[in-house]
Amino acid sequence: MAAGVLEGSVSNILEQESLKWVFVGGKGGVGKTTCSSIISILLAQVRQSVLVISTDPAHNLSDAFQQRFTKIPTLVNGFSNLYAMEVDPKVEGDELSGEGLDGFLSELTNAIPGVDEAMSFAEMLKLVQTMDYSVIVFDTAPTGHTLRLLQFPSTLEKGLEKVMSLKNRFGGLLTQATRLFGLGDEFNEDVMLGRLEGMKDLIEHVNKQFKDPDLTTFVCVCIPEFLSLYETERLVQELAKFEIDAHNIIINQVIFDEEAVDSKLLKARIKMQQKYIDQFYMLYDDFNITKLPLLPHEVCGVEALKNFSQHFISPYKPSLVRGTVEELQQRISTLRSQLEEAKLELERLQKGKQIA
Repeated sequence: MAAGVLEGSVSNILEQESLKWVFVGGKGGVGKTTCSSIISILLAQVRQSVLVISTDPAHNLSDAFQQRFTKIPTLVNGFSNLYAMEVDPKVEGDELSGEGLDGFLSELTNAIPGVDEAMSFAEMLKLVQTMDYSVIVFDTAPTGHTLRLLQFPSTLEKGLEKVMSLKNRFGGLLTQATRLFGLGDEFNEDVMLGRLEGMKDLIEHVNKQFKDPDLTTFVCVCIPEFLSLYETERLVQELAKFEIDAHNIIINQVIFDEEAVDSKLLKARIKMQQKYIDQFYMLYDDFNITKLPLLPHEVCGVEALKNFSQHFISPYKPSLVRGTVEELQQRISTLRSQLEEAKLELERLQKGKQIA
């Protein structure tokens, strides 16, 4: 690796004791959940208490840890200080509407896309703020959702403007109508306004924390392919626009050139991947870039996650390096077993022909 290139691990996140919020995001299907799960496991080794939250509607945290999680923080099996929860914006939104605000909220959500999501996120942040976790890891939805999450303060600002315009247009009619139907002050526009103001204040307070590099960082997860490189570039630019710190990139599903590979297809894949990996290093020379190997199996369950976590701390080294005595011995052994299998297959076919 060239001189001046930063360490290829997430150790800098573990060493930054002031961190309160860690976002893990990127394109769909690149391994964000596995990465956020492992980062939370590593943080649990150095922090008093860790909460990992999935804000992706297609929750995978339960699959990663092989344990059922809900919107209530649950202790992860095998840990005393690692908790996980899955937040579903739609469910949260439905619950919000059950508090006598349904007509008003539906008016709002139709008028401003994302307000229901913003309000449910505000409710979740309010809940999280009351809990005493030393660090919170967000397993975010694919890039588009993540960027909306960062726009929540301005989304709620629009919501408040909408409320004010409704209030100005209808004056006291809304209050009179709600009293007429026996809903009382629960449906009063001032109550609604106050509630939205409270959420906006909360999100603005949290947003200030998000913009503080001592408190918040964003980890971009990708794979060495063109679309993922493009999406990562878009994400990094948007994060810079929102003044959110990002100095870690995880490149997942890498096939290492040193690995003993005989397949022409895999060799072509290695060549293609290396082209994009080189581009990542060129574009993000001031980032910590962690490369993770492509595995023949999924990383599921606490033990598998713990075992795989070593590659987040120290760079992955293939067990068999091309050209070594061990690799050649392994290759001879593989060829012998393949030859035996081919002989058996030939015998089976010859017997089949004789019977016919």
